[in-house]
Amino acid sequence: MMLMNRTVAAPRVQKINIVMVLICCVLLAACSGTKQKPVKATKPTAPYNPNDGRYSHDKDFGPSEEVDLSHVPDAVPRYETRTRAGNKNPYTVLGKTYHLIKDESSYRERGYASWYGNKFNGHNTSNGERYDMYAMTGAHKTLPIPSYVRVTNLDNGKSVVVRINDRGPFHQGRIIDLSYAAAQRIGILQAGTGKVEVEIALPSDAAPIPRRADGATPKHIEPALPPGTYLQLGAFSQQESARQFAASVGTKLTYPVTIHSATQPKQVHRVRVGPFKDAKSLQEARDQLARINIFEAHVVYQ
Repeated sequence: MMLMNRTVAAPRVQKINIVMVLICCVLLAACSGTKQKPVKATKPTAPYNPNDGRYSHDKDFGPSEEVDLSHVPDAVPRYETRTRAGNKNPYTVLGKTYHLIKDESSYRERGYASWYGNKFNGHNTSNGERYDMYAMTGAHKTLPIPSYVRVTNLDNGKSVVVRINDRGPFHQGRIIDLSYAAAQRIGILQAGTGKVEVEIALPSDAAPIPRRADGATPKHIEPALPPGTYLQLGAFSQQESARQFAASVGTKLTYPVTIHSATQPKQVHRVRVGPFKDAKSLQEARDQLARINIFEAHVVYQ
């Protein structure tokens, strides 16, 4: 009996010892945990961006697929009354002060051009207009707004006439920012920049565009557009969708909205505004479309 009691008691003592060891480990872990200070979570520091809160994208980019804009005509130089909108003089950006050119009639400069696209598309330019990346426009640091310039790619000889309605680019060595359409025209989309010559373009090479109204309206002739010039607003696979869209837009424009259908190579229904006989009426239609937040209308010929 004595032997049996010893053999039974021994396992009990071992169990008690194991339990005590486990309890001690838990207590030590708890004590050591109380000595550790909690780590405070911090947010990563983002680089300074002067446009924070204005644009929905941090970086600029073009359309998801390249759009052929070879049919979009150059901007047509015309007389426009200049106002204070976009013409603050001098003005300061990023600590540097810029003075507008007093007489741009002989302006010509060589340097690098860049382009801007979707990040800014639909947002106001410096003179309060809406930026349209598919129109022939540009941004310049010191030319009066609006101005017209011819931009020539010095590497391939391609050129385009754009209307200056914005300020920039504020990067070292760049003299002009082009819209997506203008950059495509002269072949700098892929590279992002290109060496160019920028030269003022005046209406019919006449006197410099007046800075303010002088009581007399200069007479000028609006250049005629090719027959069958339209602004295309969209293309639909379903005719009913095209009809609904055309009906909605048509009530807000003074120009006719029509549907042009085709079955080859596939069924498509294109909603277009026009036709337009001159550049003035086409620009007026663009302005009306901008007021209803339609900025991606393309010029097409039928």
